[in-house]
Amino acid sequence: MAYAIFPPPSLDVLILGLDSRPGEGEVSRADSIILMGTQPGRHRISLLSIPRDLFLATDAYGEQRINAIHMLGEMETPGRGVTLMQESIDTAFGIQIDRYLRLDFEGFVALVDAVGGVTIDVEHVVEDYAYPTEDGGTMTVRFEPGVQTMDGARALIYARTRHGDDDYRRAERQQQVISGLASRLILPWNWPAAVAAIGRATDTDINVVDMVRYAPAILLSFGRFDRQVIDRSLITTTINGNPTPDIDALTEWLTERLD
Repeated sequence: MAYAIFPPPSLDVLILGLDSRPGEGEVSRADSIILMGTQPGRHRISLLSIPRDLFLATDAYGEQRINAIHMLGEMETPGRGVTLMQESIDTAFGIQIDRYLRLDFEGFVALVDAVGGVTIDVEHVVEDYAYPTEDGGTMTVRFEPGVQTMDGARALIYARTRHGDDDYRRAERQQQVISGLASRLILPWNWPAAVAAIGRATDTDINVVDMVRYAPAILLSFGRFDRQVIDRSLITTTINGNPTPDIDALTEWLTERLD
């Protein structure tokens, strides 16, 4: 009852999936970029996927492809990448990001496995004849339609595969995975393993107090996530000819869902 009357404030989280594995020794680009808006007072969770090939302005490096902004920040100072991403997105979208979650492939797999996998409703056949393997080769992957529970390795493939369609459908799949993961993270019996995995395999400023405060918001949303992908209809061109988010077209959605 107290939660319903005095809910915590809205919380906007930047989720970054990095295109690297520990030990590769290279500065990583952001392979997946998602903004998650949590609005406890409205029982609403919103996800906005930002295509990695869009351009945003940066104070230090001018206009840059968004997935390279993280790399440029990390080359400057380790840990600076996520800060530079936050600053650039805050400025472009007129929002204030409160927290971040940054994880590489291994961290993603560990976190999904820690909560017992994720349940995904695959809407249609997803097939990729050229999915990249760790040894530099490729393999064929296929997902049949229907509700299925995926472990971390399988969920990573589902989120990353793109040769069978395009980056927009790929973004939709990533949102499905994030929604499924969030639904597992809110279950109290998963918290010990999740906290251990987060501390061991991810980089984040989300803490246990945040998890306890905002888990009811996800629970009360009844698994309904308001999803938006910045697709071609929401992209404009800068004076330099580079694709960039059409903020005017996104204003209403942003104002309602990302405080």
